[in-house]
Amino acid sequence: MGKRKNLDMTNGPFLKKIFIFAIPLVFTGLLQLLYNSADTAIVGKFAGSEALAAVGSTGSLINLIINVFMGMSMGAGVMAARHIGAGDEKRVSKCVHTAIPLGLISGIIVAVIGFFFSESMLRLMQVPEEVIGLSSVYLKIYFMGAPGSIVYNFGASILRASGDTKRPLYILAVSGIINVILNLILVIPFKLSVAGVAIATIVSQYITAIVVIIHMLKTGSVIRLNFKKIRFDKRELICIIRIGIPAGLQNSLFSISNVLIQSAVNSFGDIAMAGIAAGSQFDGYIYTCTNAIAQTAMTFTSQNIGAVKYKNVGKVYRYCFAITTIVAVIMSAFGYFFREQVVWIFADNPDVIAIGAERLALVIPFYVFCSLQDVTASQIRGMGKSLEPMIISLVGVCGVRLMWIFVILPDNYSLIDLYWAYPISWAIAFFALFALYLILKARMIKKDKQ
Repeated sequence: MGKRKNLDMTNGPFLKKIFIFAIPLVFTGLLQLLYNSADTAIVGKFAGSEALAAVGSTGSLINLIINVFMGMSMGAGVMAARHIGAGDEKRVSKCVHTAIPLGLISGIIVAVIGFFFSESMLRLMQVPEEVIGLSSVYLKIYFMGAPGSIVYNFGASILRASGDTKRPLYILAVSGIINVILNLILVIPFKLSVAGVAIATIVSQYITAIVVIIHMLKTGSVIRLNFKKIRFDKRELICIIRIGIPAGLQNSLFSISNVLIQSAVNSFGDIAMAGIAAGSQFDGYIYTCTNAIAQTAMTFTSQNIGAVKYKNVGKVYRYCFAITTIVAVIMSAFGYFFREQVVWIFADNPDVIAIGAERLALVIPFYVFCSLQDVTASQIRGMGKSLEPMIISLVGVCGVRLMWIFVILPDNYSLIDLYWAYPISWAIAFFALFALYLILKARMIKKDKQ
């Protein structure tokens, strides 16, 4: 399989290999989040609560637009892992040379949509007039970095499919340091506020894309990139889209419901917006750590499906399920007991801190359901099923939150009433996905015995 020795994901014992694969992913995700948090913290400390509210109000909209295309990078990773597990180098190469141009085209589409329609979408979200100007500036600059961000994610997904989770970590470490330094320079002495953090972000995004492409051009492994071979292979493109589009839509469904919740939050004013933006930062740290386990489950499962080693699928899921539960519970407990200190990192205003801490007190104890939902959906994708998790997310997450906001909530609802949409939808979606996993696993075992 090439000069580089890949991590063997198809033979046990699995626990040690899961940690070897997942730990760099955890640090990679944490680095990404730290850089995002640096944007929030620097803006909140040095540019004021309106700037913090402006940046905070854009997250759900960014995810809504970008997640569909990010999902296709997941599809590329699943297919590359399956071909590697099957030992099919030709199909690995075709997958690589289809995925990279697909990532570039996707990034350009996102950039165009984001640049020209950001302000209109912010108005649909009822972002207050005192914030919408800053939010629009931030988004227009941010989306100019979409080609770099998406190309990097396609490349990193393929690297991980081959067992290399350390390289993306090294790449992000370097670009992230540049991001933070630029944040400090552009926001404090140059006083560029939200425009400064957006510029710093897109510079770091293009650095990650360039470095990952250079590595793939020079690597001696089966995922080596050759510009002369870049072309769309119809079979690989269909497979990537078949897995990636539903995965991306699933993530976007979360974003749609979050946009609706954000719109409801916006009606409470900029202090509430800033409080939610600061308080929700900690959610991301739990998600990042447990999402690394979810990506691990998906990649290990996909390679074992490719190698036709179906018995390993259940073992991988059990390990990943247990690790996810432990990590989510420990981190949630920390966030609950130190909620005010956590929010203080991102804001100085006592009212903002109070609102952020109040949100953490209700939402964080139930976050384990969000994490288990994520790892179960990723496991199912690794098994080659992507449409079913999307449908469950449509009903269990987006549908439940829509019903909560437009049917169940009273006319004079409070922020606390609004927050309950999160834990209820997480729990319903997780149990539905878990039931689906058990059904698919039973079918797979039956097929294996025939």
